Amino acid sequence: MPLTTEPPAEKTAAERAGPPQAGDPAALKVVPVRHPWRWVAIAVTAVLLAQFAHGLITNPAWEWGVFAQFFTAQTVLKAVGITLQLTVYGTAIGFALGIVLAFMRLSASPFLRWVALGYIWAFRSIPLIVQLLFWFNLAYLYKRLDFGIPFGPGIFSFETMGLVGALGAAVLGLALHQAAYAAEIVRGGVLAVDGGQLEAAAALGIPRLRQLRRIVLPQAMRSILPNAANEVISLFKGTSIVSVMAIGELFYQVQVIYGRNGRVVPLLMVATAWYILLTSVLSILQHYVERHFAKGTTR
Repeated sequence: MPLTTEPPAEKTAAERAGPPQAGDPAALKVVPVRHPWRWVAIAVTAVLLAQFAHGLITNPAWEWGVFAQFFTAQTVLKAVGITLQLTVYGTAIGFALGIVLAFMRLSASPFLRWVALGYIWAFRSIPLIVQLLFWFNLAYLYKRLDFGIPFGPGIFSFETMGLVGALGAAVLGLALHQAAYAAEIVRGGVLAVDGGQLEAAAALGIPRLRQLRRIVLPQAMRSILPNAANEVISLFKGTSIVSVMAIGELFYQVQVIYGRNGRVVPLLMVATAWYILLTSVLSILQHYVERHFAKGTTR
């Protein structure tokens, strides 16, 4: 019987091209990128961290027993509460006033702009500790306050002794100082929003208050939040400066304790651990708030 032969199969493009030549990119061997110095840096960092941890554990000068004794002591916990109280009051009042100052600076009125600018200039120029001491010594500077005709007789007056206590002076000083920085943070966030969106909203007849609430602030918060969170954390740690006014916040209370028992290092570690713990909590809250306001954006 006759033999039949099948037609030869068509050659692939690679077969038709023949073996790759020496200068052909197809002949090059793909090799992953090497990062030898990255691994060296990781190893050096791991060794340094291990040495630091070993020193913390084995060095008796840290006195971890004393640390554990005072970390949850009643006086320390009360001092932590006062520190948080100063932070919350200073942040709430400072940012409320800062928002007002920010929109005064963005106002079309030159008078409002210059008033806000003067406030920000003054409170950013004077050191915080000086401001606190001025408020603390208000009764010495002004023994009584008169209300009446300017440069004339007063209608009624009252003594300033006891008007502003130590805690009130601390909150007032921290809040007024914080407001100057908060105003610039809020102003920068508002300026970051494209002005064309406000023009479009105005063309659609959207009221100005709704423009601010529904268009400007949700977008401005993406720029405001990182800087605002840094200011809150800085204020939280900066509350230690009110120790000059003998207020029983965390750092002052730690100083009192180690002044009595002489255990300076473990008591400083108590304050450090509380600052690290609470700052970490604030950072976690910042992350979730930023994620909420970042909805609808691509990273």
